[in-house]
Amino acid sequence: MAGIPDFSGQVIAPGDSGYDAARALNNAMWDKRPALIARCSSTADVAAAVNYGRNEGLDTAVRCGGHNGAGLGSVDGGLVIDLSGLKSVKVDPKARTVRVAGGNVWGEVDSETGKHGLATPSGIISTTGVGGLTLGGGVGHLTRKCGLSIDNILEAEVVLADGSVVTASENENNDLYWGIRGGGGNFGVVTSFLFRLHDVPGVVAGPTFWAADQSAEVLSAYRDFIPGAPRDLNGFFAYAAVPPGPPFPEELWLRDVCGVVWCFVGDEKAAAEAMAPLLDALPEPLMHGVGPMPHAAIQGAFDALYPAGDQWYWRADFVKEIPDEAVKLHAKFGEALPTPKSTMHLYPIDGAAHDVGPHDTAWSYRDAMFASVFAGVDPDAANADAIRRWSIDYFEALHPYSAGGAYVNMMMDEGQDRVKASYRGNYDRLVEVKRSYDPDNFFHINQNVAP
Repeated sequence: MAGIPDFSGQVIAPGDSGYDAARALNNAMWDKRPALIARCSSTADVAAAVNYGRNEGLDTAVRCGGHNGAGLGSVDGGLVIDLSGLKSVKVDPKARTVRVAGGNVWGEVDSETGKHGLATPSGIISTTGVGGLTLGGGVGHLTRKCGLSIDNILEAEVVLADGSVVTASENENNDLYWGIRGGGGNFGVVTSFLFRLHDVPGVVAGPTFWAADQSAEVLSAYRDFIPGAPRDLNGFFAYAAVPPGPPFPEELWLRDVCGVVWCFVGDEKAAAEAMAPLLDALPEPLMHGVGPMPHAAIQGAFDALYPAGDQWYWRADFVKEIPDEAVKLHAKFGEALPTPKSTMHLYPIDGAAHDVGPHDTAWSYRDAMFASVFAGVDPDAANADAIRRWSIDYFEALHPYSAGGAYVNMMMDEGQDRVKASYRGNYDRLVEVKRSYDPDNFFHINQNVAP
């Protein structure tokens, strides 16, 4: 169809009525114009698109949810393999697994697994694509209890650069299985994941806000509290402006705050007991908006705040410790948000994420305690320079206190040295896997591991 042999999906080209909608990315800072978008409906379509892109010598990007901050789900003048037509969620409650197609977004998974009181780690925004989030690691509300998303992959179906289809698991193509767990989209297109599920019958979740000018006290207490908290309790520290609408009190709308966004797996009494040491050590908050809800509800809580089409600029770092000097710098930048949607999140990545060794998967920072992200966000393109400058300045001020590398899902196009630093001692092994499965670097529109 339209020049792609053996392709039964939808081909969209410049001039077609749906082209502009199909090429749009979540981050409107990127305005890429691919030569062709191949919206796949099957694994065979993905293989056909890969073969076409390779044979035609086209730069080829792979897109699932389109959330990549660096715009790596598209490419100017090349081919986009769009997985959004490849959807299927099959829960096996007895085996405690879920098989998910490569084009699903996390909200579609959470709603199905939640029917059985089960879940797998899945980020913090439900419109995020399963493939992109997972292959880079997968940090979210369940990290401390259930590990990273990659720690819960049992197997994957992968279309390789030569168009062949293989299974990656502990027993098949074990080196590929190792590489896709944190190595991003460097090795192929994952068309299906099999994830382990965990008992998550419900959560107690929501934000606690304090005034922004109390952030040094709050962050210091949080830093000391969260490593010793029970694994059932996840909570990330944030700077933000309170969204102007329900369920937030009108007197707080657009007020700059600091706070913790909680997610506790269990009942309200146990949640209150788990949070108490931190809350009791701090002044009365402006708001303690925590309550029982389905896991899918906290997963979707940020969706309306961050719809597609905003301008985004991210920087990120892994962090082992937060000394007092770093707390002061956080306060300086976090209390001076450039726009109401801009934010800093400090995600805890200890607990179950530390049960896996640094070389067991491609994700090497198993000794880091936090993943930080400095995200300048605004709907107005006129503010793009301001949010970019704030993010970079914030990052550069805190980077000397970092562990060196960053969560690849939260990196911009920052160069090869930054990619190497983010994989540390695992980079050379990733190169070997790349040489085995993609020696010509067909899959290079990503945080690239060059063969």
